[in-house]
Parts: sequence; C-alpha cells; structure tokens
Amino acid sequence: MDTMRDRFAPVVSRLLDEDPRVAVVLAEIGKDAFHDTMARHPDRVINVGIREQLLVGAAAGLALTGLRPVVHTFASFLVERPFEQVKLDFGHQDTGAVLVSAAASYDWPAGGFTHMAPGDVALLDTLDGWTVHVPGHPDEAETLLRRAVAAGDDRVYVRLSVQSNRQGRPVDGAHLVPVREGRSGVVIAVGPLLDAVLEATRDLDVSVLYATTVRPLDVTALRRATDAAGTDVVLVEPYLAGTSTAAVNDALSDRPHRVLGLGVGRRELRRYGTVEEHAAAHGLDARGLRERIDRFLGAGRGAAVRG
Repeated sequence: MDTMRDRFAPVVSRLLDEDPRVAVVLAEIGKDAFHDTMARHPDRVINVGIREQLLVGAAAGLALTGLRPVVHTFASFLVERPFEQVKLDFGHQDTGAVLVSAAASYDWPAGGFTHMAPGDVALLDTLDGWTVHVPGHPDEAETLLRRAVAAGDDRVYVRLSVQSNRQGRPVDGAHLVPVREGRSGVVIAVGPLLDAVLEATRDLDVSVLYATTVRPLDVTALRRATDAAGTDVVLVEPYLAGTSTAAVNDALSDRPHRVLGLGVGRRELRRYGTVEEHAAAHGLDARGLRERIDRFLGAGRGAAVRG
C-alpha cells in the first residue's frame, strides 16, 4: 500500500493542473516528486533550497498576491524551525496557506530528534485560526488535502505519517466519525492510532470516536457520545500527550467529566530504534493503551461484554 506522502505529490500536481491559483513551495525535501509538474508550471512550483524560514515567508508572499500556496517539508522544519514566520507571516498578516508535513512524531527514527516533531500540533495551538487535519490512511489524506486546498484562504495544517490504519474511512474535514458504541466511557482515536485503539478496546463497553480533524474539535459529536456513554473520556493522539485535553475540557465544561490524554511523552528517546519500538515505548501500541485505559476506567469495568 502506498503511504500518505506517496499520495501528496500526485494529488497536488493534479490540483496545479486544474486550478491556476494553486502554488507549491518546497525546501529541497520532496522536490523530486514534482519534477515533471515543475516543468509544466515553473512559476507555481518553487523550491527555495534548505531555507525553512524563507519557505514560509515566500508562501505567505504568494498568498498576499491571491495564490493558494501548499507548503511542504518535514514537520520539524515546517512548524518548529520557522515558527516565528508561521506566527507573523500567516497569522499577523492574516494570510492563508496549506502546510503539509511529513515525518510526524517519529516516522524516521534514524534521522534523530531533529527530524521528529511530537509538539507540532501543540505549538500551532498557541496561534489563532488554524484548522488541523490528521489523516489515518492515504485515502483520507487525499480527501483532506483536496478539502484543505479548496478552503478559500483558510490556514490549514495537514499532518501526514507513514503510520496508517488498515482501511480508510469516510471523512469530511469537520466531524468525528462514530466507530463503535458503548456505555462505559468514550475513547477518541486520532488519525493513524485508530487500529491500535480498536484492538485495545475490543472487549470493552466503550464508544470509540475517530478524529481526523482535531481543530476545530467536533464538540457536537463528542457531547452526543458522552450523553450515551458517560463523561469519562480517553483521548489517544499520535503527538504530544494531552495536546487536545483542553479542547475536550472546554467541550464538556458544563458537566462533570474526567479526561485521560494519551500520546507521545516529553522524554526524548535517544536509542532511536524503529517506529514500532517508539510506539511501544510511549505506550501507544495496543498493549500499552489497554493497560492505561483499564486503569483509568477501573480494572475490569465494562470488560467482556461483547460476545
């Protein structure tokens, strides 16, 4: 199966052919995938070299001329390194763009911590007006990319990963997708962690909601789920643990509730290993998730109710 990033260049290349407003800005990474497209649209496929601050500044300049820039590189180089430009050139100037990252939290362990960005979504949370998509399958990535580019002049972040669920689900860039109904708690699985969550909770009487758009959070669907399953909420995200806890707390502020935020820990893992080893070390594999969900909901509560 192809990866989310494999879909990126073909989808955006078609959008460049279809829409004269679309432009792509790169910083060396990913340029080979746009070789033919650059020949067709040399004025709208721009490679600035290894200059991440310029990458964002140039994209914001294109947006000021009326273009819809799609900006791509690794997450650590797209959100963290040029954060001041993201804050000022897009936010302060009130311009829009589609930032599309790769490498996620630990997709390329051999690249070391410089190529990991578990804090990217939390960092964007300090800014106003960003929509954040976290697809969990290449089909979802294609859908969300198209929606992001078509979203007028909005500021949108699309977080791609090599981690993927086995199947894509119908997503619309706005709503939580109900996957399983239960009565003893709600688990929100974000993006590529859905399969691990489903395995971890397969015999628990909990509702599972699938999130591929985390900003803004679908408050209506969350409240509807807690009406039926209670207000114990477990939030499982593929980036910094607790990133969306405040959003869930705000959604349920008028009713007593508990929230457990699971995700990537703050401690740096210096023996880089594999993606699977990182997931296990952060407790984001099925076994680690089950242990912590059980402790939170109460040992054995709601278990073994499904035949």
